[in-house]
Amino acid sequence: MSADVVIRGGTLYDGSGEPGRRADVAIEGGRIAAIGPRLRGERELDAAGCAVAPGFIDVHTHYDAQVFWDPLLQPSCFHGVTTVVAGNCGFTIAPTRAEHHDVIVRTLENVEDMDPATLTEGIVWEFETFPQYMDLVRQRGTLLNFTAYVGHSALRLYVMGDAAYERAATKDEIARMCGLVGEGIEAGAAGFSTSFSFAHRGIDGKPVPSRFAERDEVEALFSAAGRTGKGVLLATPGKQCGYPDFYELQARVGRPFTWPLFAAPDGKHLPQLGIHRESLAREARVWPQVTPRPLTMQFTMADAYNLNVGEVFGALLERSREERIAAYQDPEWRARAEADLEQAEMKPRWETFEISESERFGELIGRRVVDVAAERGCSAFDVMCELAVAEDLSTRFRAYIANDEVEAVRDLLTEDRVVLGLSDAGAHVDQLCDAPLYTDFLARWVREREIMPLERAVRKLTGEAADLFGFDRRGYLREGWWADVCVFDPETVDPGPLRRVRDFPADAERLTADAPRGVRHVLVNGAPIRTDEESRPEELELRPGTWPTIV
Repeated sequence: MSADVVIRGGTLYDGSGEPGRRADVAIEGGRIAAIGPRLRGERELDAAGCAVAPGFIDVHTHYDAQVFWDPLLQPSCFHGVTTVVAGNCGFTIAPTRAEHHDVIVRTLENVEDMDPATLTEGIVWEFETFPQYMDLVRQRGTLLNFTAYVGHSALRLYVMGDAAYERAATKDEIARMCGLVGEGIEAGAAGFSTSFSFAHRGIDGKPVPSRFAERDEVEALFSAAGRTGKGVLLATPGKQCGYPDFYELQARVGRPFTWPLFAAPDGKHLPQLGIHRESLAREARVWPQVTPRPLTMQFTMADAYNLNVGEVFGALLERSREERIAAYQDPEWRARAEADLEQAEMKPRWETFEISESERFGELIGRRVVDVAAERGCSAFDVMCELAVAEDLSTRFRAYIANDEVEAVRDLLTEDRVVLGLSDAGAHVDQLCDAPLYTDFLARWVREREIMPLERAVRKLTGEAADLFGFDRRGYLREGWWADVCVFDPETVDPGPLRRVRDFPADAERLTADAPRGVRHVLVNGAPIRTDEESRPEELELRPGTWPTIV
């Protein structure tokens, strides 16, 4: 009997890390029906010269809001990704009450650089609880499989109201939050996420709600998640819970932990990496998230997210545009802000800042800010303020923040028990676009730098993440498993160019990467969403994605 779809002539990499083998893949009813030679189907997709792999899993996105106005989840859908995990760092939009919608919008504006007008116009607020949010996403449909964490900051706002931005929780409030964590995970959430990072500021530059939590609240919520026996705990470390704490708590909570790990300048990440290496012998189920992409941001001084690490600069978050311009014009304020930034835990690397877009000063595009400053006899920060004021804050700069030293990144990518992630897709959309992380990894690091064999690389993109989260019958190409498939040419795969478009609600702009090379076919639950290196409108209109089950 003929199958619905057969992928023919490729080399199968099943997600286990085993070497590739020649085999066809037959698909019926959304699942893999057979794997073997000379299979036939009603529709046949040519995979000659290509790797046939499970669909890629992006474990670190912020598509919680975008899913309502963009069910395609662009640009992840163009790069072989078939499953995304949203709700990272505790910044979710459910649970919520009507009176807190604006609070959530303003929080996401500052902490994830999301346009508040886009959020206000684009989010469909037809939910209150996390299970209701899940149901609404399911009803509306998605191109890719979509899941999300229960997020700590939204949870605090729901239980504590405005006090979430002011104080520690009471025992009763902690108990109510624990109940909601359990409810969300039992309903299908990917786990529980939170952040204690000093860099995460919300409304008016205040610390986000999760940073007001004390240790008793943190441990109670982790334990509540652990009692469900499902899901993952993600945390960005800070004073309430540091790197060593994750490894100690994991043994007690019983669920996997994950946390972000970038290659920091001057090896500042090595102590954290040392903690992880020491834990391997104890088989702690803690998985740092790493990325092959340099952490760069394009920004204007209207919203310089990566400078908000300073207290003086961060205070501008609650000021009007006119007040910002006045500050940038004031030499005394600039001197205070620059001195404060030099004391910040993540102080700017001024030598990496460059001018990337300018209408008035075209001759400066591509130049390092420090070089322009040397010519003018002032500081790099002075140059940025002066250019920004001269162009009504429209001058766009680019900065390298971390993860730009090749050997350090190579070491992280090849470490034991680390998971690929940190695309941040859906956040900072006008400043960065790291959704192509997966095609970039295959092109720059596997093909060009040869840091690992292809079978191991495919496992890192697929089965490893599926095992971490416990996705039911996903992440591998096996008979009876869901047919999430990416067919790519290892010799030509490439993330392609970035471009700036203006197509979000409220006429907002974003960076996108919608023209990768070498991604031949992509299927979600057996439905082709990309064929012959093209994403056709009739395929993109499908909604084959689901909320994946976690076991």
